[in-house]
Amino acid sequence: MSTTPQSPPWVLDQTLHHYIQRSKRAREREGESAEMEGEVKNFIKVWIVVMASLCYCYYAVARIRGGMLRLLYLLPIFYLFTILPLTLHTFHFGVTTTFFLVWLGNFKLLLFAFNQGPLSPPPPNLFHFISIACLPIKIKQDPTLNKDHKPLNTRNGKNPSYQKAKNSKQSSPNLETPSNPLTTKVSRSILFLIKALLLAMIVRAYDNRPNLHPSVILALYCGHLYLGVEIILALAAAPARAIFGFELEPQFNEPYLATSLQDFWGRRWNLMVTSILRPTVYNPTRRVSARVVGPRWASLPAVLATFLVSGLIHEVVYYYATRANPTWEVTWFFVLHGLCVVIEIVVKKAVMDRWQLHRAISGPLTIGFVAVTGAWLFFPQLLRSHLDDKIIHESSILMAFISWPLYKL
Repeated sequence: MSTTPQSPPWVLDQTLHHYIQRSKRAREREGESAEMEGEVKNFIKVWIVVMASLCYCYYAVARIRGGMLRLLYLLPIFYLFTILPLTLHTFHFGVTTTFFLVWLGNFKLLLFAFNQGPLSPPPPNLFHFISIACLPIKIKQDPTLNKDHKPLNTRNGKNPSYQKAKNSKQSSPNLETPSNPLTTKVSRSILFLIKALLLAMIVRAYDNRPNLHPSVILALYCGHLYLGVEIILALAAAPARAIFGFELEPQFNEPYLATSLQDFWGRRWNLMVTSILRPTVYNPTRRVSARVVGPRWASLPAVLATFLVSGLIHEVVYYYATRANPTWEVTWFFVLHGLCVVIEIVVKKAVMDRWQLHRAISGPLTIGFVAVTGAWLFFPQLLRSHLDDKIIHESSILMAFISWPLYKL
């Protein structure tokens, strides 16, 4: 008579423990997916309200004469755009919406109130208006059109100065000819894929954070910040480019190639913010300063004012991300960079291009200064709030939210 062999008790205990842990992870994954689903619903509701608000701006406010009266009618929209991101609690949805509405959207509407900026004159299409108002895009200006989108005063409908420049390029072999648009588009697509791959590698490297030196982790955070912001802005602008065929200005211009702080902040880093701060802060401050210190030095207080406003807006974005009281470190980060840019301007005017550092020296110095001051003033508040852990955790929740329906099958 044969007997069925029984498993040792420790095997049964191990199997039961494994089953319990697996069931626990499944419940956590289901709960996190439900939480992400609720956040997605809130995100959709927020943007439905945004669309309705911009319809009001396009059909009603645009009919009001530009000035203080139009600004008065826009005040409810400013209020909505400021409080709507507070209903979102995840980093990826909340901070992105904060940047698009609280910063870009409100500043564009402020310019619109006084017939300035990218929304003036209003585009001929409602969806164009909505895209320009709330997305991080800047449409390339057609040199053959004037501000009212009509051909300039020439017999063949072309801008004579543009045609003259074009003819001079064709007649001078020393001038660089424009590159093939198709080639440029392909090269940009390849570069975008490379950056996406680098971002994925950085996220993967976080698995070994306990074994990495703090300086290496900080370098990963710097790369994550740059690549993450550029990729998110590019993806946000993609619908406008694909659906409406907009020819858009680049949002970043390879900031790691900067040779000075002026070059970094003015011509390479987050150019959407630069294009908004210039007409809202820099230009008005420069006009006022010119009456006080003269046109030669009017740019100096304008630069300081622009960096100060940028720092204060970053404090607002930090509050939406962490829901913690401001520490003003990030404001000092931008004030410090503003002072350094002012020093650069003064030195350049003093030497008048008689002396200049080689880009092999000025480039690493610039990026090194940004990284060191960022470690000192830009990142500490985020690290104290454990926002880095939140971002990594949200990434896993997002993946679980996407894969959970497949897991249940």
